Amino acid sequence: MNGTDTPVRIRANGKLLLMGEYVVLDGALSLALPVRYGQVLEVTPLPAKDRLDWHSLNETGDLWFQASFRLPGLDILQTSDRAVAGRLQQMLEACRRQQPGFLPGPEGYVVQTRTDFPRNWGLGTSSTLIAALAQWAQVDPYAVLFETLGGSGYDIACAFADGPVLYRLSDQKPEVERVRFDPPFADSLYFVFLEQKQDSREGIRRYREQAVQRAGLVSSISALTRQCLQAATLTVFGEILLEHERLISGALGLSRVQDRLFPDFPGVIKSLGAWGGDFVLAVPGSPSIDMQVYFRDKGFTTCIPYREMVL
Repeated sequence: MNGTDTPVRIRANGKLLLMGEYVVLDGALSLALPVRYGQVLEVTPLPAKDRLDWHSLNETGDLWFQASFRLPGLDILQTSDRAVAGRLQQMLEACRRQQPGFLPGPEGYVVQTRTDFPRNWGLGTSSTLIAALAQWAQVDPYAVLFETLGGSGYDIACAFADGPVLYRLSDQKPEVERVRFDPPFADSLYFVFLEQKQDSREGIRRYREQAVQRAGLVSSISALTRQCLQAATLTVFGEILLEHERLISGALGLSRVQDRLFPDFPGVIKSLGAWGGDFVLAVPGSPSIDMQVYFRDKGFTTCIPYREMVL
């Protein structure tokens, strides 16, 4: 839809990157997981009004951001947060560069977005927005992402996927393959939120600054991603993740989150996405450990079973 009088409702999935964080930027084969949480964008026509009124709600339905833009110029008329409005303006302008007929005026629109997860969880508040915006504008969401926020694009691949995907950049072009990943030990796996939002752009900057042999790292991580898909037991799966953690730790010059926060955990804990925050995946060494109790005793209360998180 590029500016009709038809209401629009678009939902985009959030994401987690199980295999390939950071190295996905250099072309490594990565395993990305669309999650059950996401963001909805709803558009209602505002006849005879040359403006775009924007309202963003959080998971409790509270308004956390609002702005009005004049159409067709997309000038910011007023807003509750100038920085957020500026980023949104850039996204809208990137859509328009692909589709000049997007938001032509003089007709206006009311847009409401709502996430069903806390924004500090790092599941893709911005990427789900870009994916939904691009679908509304009927443009390429990867192009909008690369032009505005940057990154690898795996989060865009997850936005409308109905299950796990293999993702890689080949000559800076996204390649996406739907794969079956439903390990027999999935009921033993938990995602744990580390109670802080990590800046992925800062993590990418640190990765870029490290003097590592990229080609060898890309090859090793790609091989581990393929092995991950074939892992038949919890033990083998944990060994693969541990090797992944060892390689990324060396590439970043950072200690593993398990060494810092959970040295007594009987199993493997793997970072997902930017190291130091957001979610980690906890893989027990045996099914007997009560994961919820272990992490609650450590002060981490958001501990979500694998099947409750992943599509």
